[in-house]
Parts: sequence; structure tokens; C-alpha cells
Amino acid sequence: MATGLEINSISAPGFYGLNTQDSPLDLSAGFALIASNCIIDQYGRIGSRKGWTALNSSTGNLGANDVGVLHELVQADGTLTVLLAGNNKLFYLDALNALTELTYGGGGSAPTITASNWQCASLNAITYFFQTGHDPLIFDPTVSTSTYRRVSEKTGYVATVPSANIVISAYGRLWAATTTSNNATVYFSDLIAGHVWSTGTSGTLNVNNVWVNGADEITGLAAHNGFLYIFGKRQILIYTGATTPSTMTLYDTVESIGCIARDTIQTTSTDVIFLSNSGVRSLMRTIQEKSQPERDLSKNVRNDLMNKKIPSETLANLKSVYSEKEAFYLLTLPINQQVYCFDTKTSLPDGALRATTWDSILPKCFLSKRNGDLLIGKTGYVGKYSGFLDNASSYRMAYYTNHTDLGSQSITSIIKKISVVIIGGSNQYVTIKWGYDFLTNYLSQNVLIPAQGVSEYGTAEYGSNATIVAYYSEGVALQTLIASGSGSGKIVQTGYEMDINGSQLSIQKIEIQSKHGKLS
Repeated sequence: MATGLEINSISAPGFYGLNTQDSPLDLSAGFALIASNCIIDQYGRIGSRKGWTALNSSTGNLGANDVGVLHELVQADGTLTVLLAGNNKLFYLDALNALTELTYGGGGSAPTITASNWQCASLNAITYFFQTGHDPLIFDPTVSTSTYRRVSEKTGYVATVPSANIVISAYGRLWAATTTSNNATVYFSDLIAGHVWSTGTSGTLNVNNVWVNGADEITGLAAHNGFLYIFGKRQILIYTGATTPSTMTLYDTVESIGCIARDTIQTTSTDVIFLSNSGVRSLMRTIQEKSQPERDLSKNVRNDLMNKKIPSETLANLKSVYSEKEAFYLLTLPINQQVYCFDTKTSLPDGALRATTWDSILPKCFLSKRNGDLLIGKTGYVGKYSGFLDNASSYRMAYYTNHTDLGSQSITSIIKKISVVIIGGSNQYVTIKWGYDFLTNYLSQNVLIPAQGVSEYGTAEYGSNATIVAYYSEGVALQTLIASGSGSGKIVQTGYEMDINGSQLSIQKIEIQSKHGKLS
């Protein structure tokens, strides 16, 4: 005999982000099993990511090729220049966001460029381009704002600049590593002189005999708080006193954890984030918790990311960005056509970051500009992360709860009504789905969010089974969408899908009204 009406509420849906790691029956109601094209908004709600708009109207000589790298040069007078590479060429965006090719301005024949996977670093208002098997290049706007040259062609060039794959600018000099013949030496330039690689305070650091866990190779460099971090594939070397390289010393080592992809390293104001062989990690936390290597930022999605996604990727093509303005770390997986978004506003009690995934936006690379703008490299275009359309097209947001028994696994639940409080959205449908007992043949109902702008209380009927109640407060519309349930089962899951078509949307609360059926 059926019992009275039961009410189950989730006040902050998806607040903890994705969890594909643990048993769905053991998860807190705040976790999500699907969070596609979502972020955790500033109020802790699951909501829609932003879209992107193309900055350049013409692809020019980039053509239908990917933007492989984006970099911002900041000059002493405040002039900002966005540089990029693609189609084996170098470009810049002018003041009107027109894509303009940089031409070779040196002597003799132009260097041969066969790839666009440069790593860039700026020093003393000059940008340097490094890439394995290529002559290091230079963009010096004091000489020309429309050309590039070899580093070796800069006035005052000394010694031989390494044809390295890794370069960073830190403590007033360039640091480079990993050439085709040497993957265990760090080269550093003279102070404020990225074209001087002998004399002065320039030099080298060979770490071949410093690795504590057997032979390794340098995969990345980072600098923070006076330290130089040298990443191997499975270990990390930490040097102190890097502001004076001639006297810097080995401070600490991290064994069994390294960086597997150069462009996944991002420095924040307090940390360095990178992709290791076991997940996305915080360098500071890794140093502090070397005895607990299982603790990582991607803990709740680790198996999906590291076992299912990363093995199919080309590691050299993995790109990342840290956006202080948006408060997230993004990792793009080109082959899987997916972005992992890790919210950095706060961490979960287990140390993990709240994770969501994006599809359809498909960035090739990123740039977080000094003014906070987030740029993304696309095929043929440089895009800006903004608005709620993907270059004038809608995109699909999806959020699915974890599985729950609504009280007891031995009692059949009969869903009578599902209510979801939506913030934002306008004149678009939300598909409310529900299913039983881990089956994916969901029952569903489309409910329309009415066009906003009419400050009106009340109830409006849409069809025979859907109701919308609109509440208005401080100019923000809270729309309660109601779907009439059906079916029965012992384990329940609900999902919410909608096309984002120009307006932001967040989910504030979910309420499931059900009755208990048979006791088994």
C-alpha cells in the first residue's frame, strides 16, 4: 500500500562538481555524475559556462588552421600585443583585432618553420619563441612591429642560444631546456638579456646526476617565490636562490610525481598547477604531502581523465590556462574534444577541486590577458570567452544528479513531481529527465522558461503536465519549473538539459516529490 508524499530536496545542485570516481550510491547529493558545459558560479550553483566570440573577422594567411599558441607581450609603456602562431607562421592582432602576419625581417633566408607548437616568454619588452628543432625567434617591437628575426640576429648576440623546447622568463632572465640532443640541462641567459648565453651571469645547470629516482628528462620549468622548479616526467627538482643562479642550490625533490605535458603548467599567485602521471596536481600541496601521493586536484575525476582520456591524446598538444578573473584552471583535450574545468575558488574537504567538463567549444590553446580577458585559439580564429553563445550558435548544458534511493533501497519510489528552481534563461526549454535503477532510458518532459522582463507573480500553465511559477527579486528572475513524474523504481536519478542561447542559466534548487510503493 502506497504511503504519504515524501519530499527530497537538493539545495545546491552540483555544488561539489563531478564525481565519476566513487560509487554513485555513496555520493553526497551535491555531486554530479554529468556536468557538461557547466561551471560552479560565484554563489556555488551549477550554471552555464560562457561562450566565445571571434575577435578577427578574417582568417587571412592563417586559413583553416589551428591557432597553436597565444601570448601577450607587455611593454614598459603599457602597450599590449597579442601574438599567435598557426599554419607554420607567426601573427599578431592589431588594434582593430585584424589578424596580421609577421614577416621575416632578418638577413639571408627565412628560418624554416614546420610546426606551431612554440613556447613563448617575454623579457625586457621582447618576446622569444622556442620550439624543438627550430631556430629560436624574437619579436622586438622597438626594432619592428611587423617582423620577426632569429634570436641570433639581435644586436649584441653572444654565444649559441639553445634550440630548446621549453622556455620561461623568471627573475630577470630566460631559462630554457630540452633540445634534440640534451634533455637534462637547464640553460639560463644573462640578466635582462635573452640574447646573451655566455658571459655575464648566464650559464647552465646539468641535472642528469641529480635525479633521485633514476634517469629522467626535463618536461617543464616553473618559477615561484624565489624557487626554480624543474619538472621531469616522474620527479621534480626544486632549487632555491634562483634569483642568483650561480649560487642556487638543490632545496628539495619530489619522487614518483612529475609533469607529463609542458603546456599544462600554470603559475598562480600562490601555487603551480600541472598535469602529472596521476592527475592534475598542486605543486605546493605535493611538496607538503609527499607521503600522500593519492591527494590530487582531479581526485574525483581521476580515472576518467587519466585512464580513459589522456592515453589517446598527444601530450605535446595538451594546453591549459589559469584565469584569476574566472577562478578556474582549464585543461583542453583536443582528441577527446573536451575541456576539464577545475574551479579554484575553494577546494573540497579532500583537497580536490570542483570539476566540470565542456564540449563543443573546442579550444586549441588559451591566453589569460593582463586585463583578465580569456582568449582561446580556434581553427582560423582567436576567440574571446564571453557572452552565452558559441560564436552566434547555441550550446547544450547538461547536469545529472547522482543515483539515490529517496529514503530506502528496499522501497520502490514513485515520482509524482519534480521541481527545479532556475535562475536566468529566457524563452527556452529545459528538458527535465528522470530514470530508475541505473537505466538510461529516461522519462522526460520539456518545460518552457518564459521570456523575462515582465514583473509578474503567478502561475502559468504550459501543456497538461508542466507548470512554471515565477518569483522576482532584486531584478533576478527565479523560475520554478515543475514536471509531473511517472514510473517507479528503487534507485532514482534526475537530469536537466537545456540549450544556452544568449542568456546565463544556473540551477538553484531541486525538489522531488514521491510516494513509497511496494516494500521488497
